[in-house]
Amino acid sequence: MKIEHVAIWAKDIDKVCAFYRKYFDGVVHPVYHNPAKQFTSRFVTFESGARLEVMHRPDVGTVTSLQSYTHRSANEKMRAFFRFLTSAVFHVERPQGECSAHTCMGIAEPQDVGHEVSQPFQAQHEQGQHLGYAHLSFSVGSKEEVDRLTQKMSEDGIQVVGQPRTTGDGYYESVVLDPEGNRVEVTV
Repeated sequence: MKIEHVAIWAKDIDKVCAFYRKYFDGVVHPVYHNPAKQFTSRFVTFESGARLEVMHRPDVGTVTSLQSYTHRSANEKMRAFFRFLTSAVFHVERPQGECSAHTCMGIAEPQDVGHEVSQPFQAQHEQGQHLGYAHLSFSVGSKEEVDRLTQKMSEDGIQVVGQPRTTGDGYYESVVLDPEGNRVEVTV
């Protein structure tokens, strides 16, 4: 038995696929689109045979993303839901400097609920501190290649959230974020 593939939701399938093609030599396959379900996906296949399905549906990443942050406190969830309702239904905007995230309800300009989270939570999410799948890991063959690829991605503007290092369990790795914030380990 083997894992057939892993899938991730994305807002911009092409941008995410281009990242995995450019930095990890993935082969990007043709787009599949189901108009009845408004579902689109592309597979990316890697040299080892592993496959990543990059999927998009317009409703994923908006209201449904509230459920994906299951570890947020009830107050954070309610504030996010209230901000969504007021911005989406009433288009209420907060004047600059009126209040901070901790001193009022935090009504904000219209945006996707999945992206208007509190700063402490956003930092935790970007560092992978959430329930569910945590990261993809690519073995690149040597410490020198980990260093080289991490430096190249940094120069290209890819966010590096963990510089190359030997971890407590003996892995030499770095950690970067793909274009949509998914953690990717680059290891020997």
